[in-house]
Amino acid sequence: MTESLTSEAATPEGSLRVLICDDNDMLRTALAALIVAQPDFALAGSAADADEAIRLAAARQPHVVVLDVRFPGGGPYTAEQIIRAVPGVRVLVFSAYGDQGPRTAMAAAGVAGYLVKGITNARLLAEIRALGAEVLARR
Repeated sequence: MTESLTSEAATPEGSLRVLICDDNDMLRTALAALIVAQPDFALAGSAADADEAIRLAAARQPHVVVLDVRFPGGGPYTAEQIIRAVPGVRVLVFSAYGDQGPRTAMAAAGVAGYLVKGITNARLLAEIRALGAEVLARR
């Protein structure tokens, strides 16, 4: 099992809960470390496949999900199921593929943003914060 569990009770009030979903172990670990290092974020977990991602999202109710487009079980399917399970969640695609096909498929699934891997950590964190702020403003 790949999940990294963070107790809801341990999540500071106002922190953005972020779920990491990528099948690359090293990238998933690096992204989780980046999230944990942010004082305004809380790691809601990490998942290596669609079933695990959907289960963790339903249980942890993240504000933002960072999702790989070519994710085991299907990136668009995973995004759709998480959006159904977690009202108001924002899904941010973080993919190595910047061509229009994956962008279109993920947009149809209802994702809120799409970033291509290789961007700076600062850019990724800024996008997570912006999407998280949208979620928190509606609650």
